[in-house]
Amino acid sequence: MPTSPQTSTLGLKTYQGAWTFAQTKHLLNRTMFGAKIADINYFNAKGLIATVDELLNVPTTVPAPPLNDYTTSSYSDPNVPLGSTWINDVSLDGTINSYRRSTYKKWLLSIYVGQARNIQEKLTFFWSNHFSTEADIVSYGTMVYNHHQILRKSCVGNFKQMVRDITTDPGMLRYLNGYVNTKTAPDENYGRELQELFTVGKDGGSKYSEDDVKAAARVLTGWKIDAAFNAVFDSARHDTTNKTFSAYYSSKIITGKTGASGALETDELLSMIFANTDVAKFICRKLYRYFVYYYIDTNVENNIIIPLANTFISNNYDIKPVLKQLLQSEHFYDSIYIGCQIKSPIDHVVGFLRQFEISFPDPVTDYVDSYYLYNNMVNQMISMGQNPVDPPNVAGWPAYYQAPDFNELWINADTLPKRNKFTDLMLETGYTKNNKKTIVNTIQFAKTVCANPADPNVLIDSLFSFLTSTDIDASLKKTLKTQILLSGQVSDYYWTDAWNLYITTPTTINYNTVHTRLKTLLKYIMNLPDYQLQ
Repeated sequence: MPTSPQTSTLGLKTYQGAWTFAQTKHLLNRTMFGAKIADINYFNAKGLIATVDELLNVPTTVPAPPLNDYTTSSYSDPNVPLGSTWINDVSLDGTINSYRRSTYKKWLLSIYVGQARNIQEKLTFFWSNHFSTEADIVSYGTMVYNHHQILRKSCVGNFKQMVRDITTDPGMLRYLNGYVNTKTAPDENYGRELQELFTVGKDGGSKYSEDDVKAAARVLTGWKIDAAFNAVFDSARHDTTNKTFSAYYSSKIITGKTGASGALETDELLSMIFANTDVAKFICRKLYRYFVYYYIDTNVENNIIIPLANTFISNNYDIKPVLKQLLQSEHFYDSIYIGCQIKSPIDHVVGFLRQFEISFPDPVTDYVDSYYLYNNMVNQMISMGQNPVDPPNVAGWPAYYQAPDFNELWINADTLPKRNKFTDLMLETGYTKNNKKTIVNTIQFAKTVCANPADPNVLIDSLFSFLTSTDIDASLKKTLKTQILLSGQVSDYYWTDAWNLYITTPTTINYNTVHTRLKTLLKYIMNLPDYQLQ
């Protein structure tokens, strides 16, 4: 019989241990899509408290929007010129919207790779999986963009307000049929997922009923999408009768309202739901599984989840205090949680691009070539099982919720070779567009990561320290040094001399000697199971 995973007995007291490179990298790997060596060094110098505060200080500025990169001599968007943004243009044309959704994904990858030193991108992605929509079903590019802007704007804000905004978001209304939910034909899709997936959940003893789903659907009747893609309330389509809920919601009765006042029933419904403490516990479990570890036993439930839920409730469902308490806790930095998560495809691809500081053309001034190259990265993630903004269903990607496997679902006989092939490709050929190349610069990377790359021992230690989060056996490091950096010789100077010769005399042959050994070593490291963990 398989044993349950190990969990920490440490609680939410503030971590008082050493603030080392390893702890800093652990925090950044969980709160950003990969960390550059400069990011780790920057936050390592600040200490834990200042680091968490800065990571949670999310900017209010909006990134430059996605652009039209799809107009050609044979096809054009009639309202949006090449190089202009389409986010404010309403189009019903299926072909145009297909191009816009594709452009959105390429643009989003550029945002992930160029992210600032804060939690915004990683947390916005968390909420996009929580309030899951499929771009292909939403269809309209502007709705896809606006849906995700709600999540970006509110990512560390108030969860109640986020749920309210999402409930009448045109993208969500379209995705879960809220726009066709009327008094004569109530549609239960959103009323069900609002409870099952977005607020109280089905774990931990939540016991809302089918009648609660039906009553919620009737409350939400009347919302629709106008020709300008705005959510509007149509009182003629609203069910004005009383809606009675089960004992789970204290037998609440929402009195039916007429006219424009019918829209107020939506707020009453959300207030009723948030009066139930299961909401806080459900969201805190999801945050825990995303940022720490998927396994929650009685110990973790009592020592971590319930106290976090109490923090959530006492702060009127503001998100930031919960994250601050978790990310500063001694529990978060327990060694058993460092290197325990399998990277998602997004973490794998974007983390690699950021670790190796892969250079892309500017997505604003050189958007055609930039989007072309970013599209290759989108396709890589799709091949590994994670299509950005197109999860498989309303529950999101199974690796974030499906027990008992959770993130182990990312790795299988098909996806693991594709992960290794991607890192190999980026070391060998990369991608090229108009003489602009996205490829690993092995020598520059060695210089960036290691203070003394001429010493093979220091170099290997530095590479493993940066690229992996698990303990690597000294005998493996010694073998790699001998077989790869020393080309089978026994003396360290076989590498030291080769490195120094290239630095002083950077001829092609000297470059190839150093580059080939570094490339082989990096391939080996990134093909190890340890590289798939963070």
